[in-house]
Amino acid sequence: MTQATTRTRTFVQALNEALDIAMARDPNVYMLGEDIGEMGGDFGVTRGLWAKYGDARVRDTPLSEAAIIGTSVGSAMLGMRPVAEIMFADFIGECYDQLVNNAAKMHYMFDGQFKAPIVVRTACGGGFGGGPHHSQSVEGWFLNVPGIVLVAPSTPADAKGLLLASIENDNPIIFLEHKALYRIKGEVPEGYYTTPLRKAAVARAGSDVTVVATMKLVHEALAAAAELEKEGVSVEVIDLRTIRPYDAETVLESVRKTGRAVVANEAPKIGGLAAELSATISEECFHDLKAPVARVAGLDTPIPFSLVLEKYILPGKEQVIAGIRSVMK
Repeated sequence: MTQATTRTRTFVQALNEALDIAMARDPNVYMLGEDIGEMGGDFGVTRGLWAKYGDARVRDTPLSEAAIIGTSVGSAMLGMRPVAEIMFADFIGECYDQLVNNAAKMHYMFDGQFKAPIVVRTACGGGFGGGPHHSQSVEGWFLNVPGIVLVAPSTPADAKGLLLASIENDNPIIFLEHKALYRIKGEVPEGYYTTPLRKAAVARAGSDVTVVATMKLVHEALAAAAELEKEGVSVEVIDLRTIRPYDAETVLESVRKTGRAVVANEAPKIGGLAAELSATISEECFHDLKAPVARVAGLDTPIPFSLVLEKYILPGKEQVIAGIRSVMK
């Protein structure tokens, strides 16, 4: 990231800035989705862009995820760079075929003659009482799909930089925006910059244990690290940022240094990112580990509407602390 003047911005404002810059820089970039036009999107991410760029480039669509991504695939083949919004990640299943069997395989099936530079922005995660159809973490649905890139920022600065990098990338990218992070604030450089894809960040340096986390769990891990520091435990927190393909080099380098690893991810434990990362760490760092890898994840149950029950099944700071304590014994 180049040096620039920074200002305090929310996650939503950072995303909006990225979209505005991308639209201004490249006339082939356009946006489509439900209520993204005059309304500005369900969470306000596209607010003001319809008035600035018009309905030819900020296109409201019918309530049809399959149509949104189908249109994106076709226009991408013709040289456009669509940025599609799927309002809630839970409904990405409605366009799973277009993503997995069309976009992800485009470059391969046509021997490089066509590509699918598509960004699919979508709101994911729980914590606001949205219930079982508006609160899921869907990264596990795409972990074994070659050709799909999964990007998951945790800070406003990375939200802007990663979104700009994603729009410029020639691969189909699912850009995960955790709803609990939309209103957080942070310092964001003004103007154009990109944050590299497929590169994790060391959110906090430490020497006793490595916590690898994504999105909201990065903040929970940082809070856990701050609390355990009072007890003399030094926690290194790795913000994965790109989930697929993830930056194994940074993760493994950290684990080899600390000898202990905790993987924190909001999705259910079975078949998820935590399982993939823990397997890789165990395979590659077996002789460096001082304890088995611990997984901190959501319970294997649909997400309830009740905020009390939702808090119970989704991992937070206390669960991360418990995971760290388990590998420090």
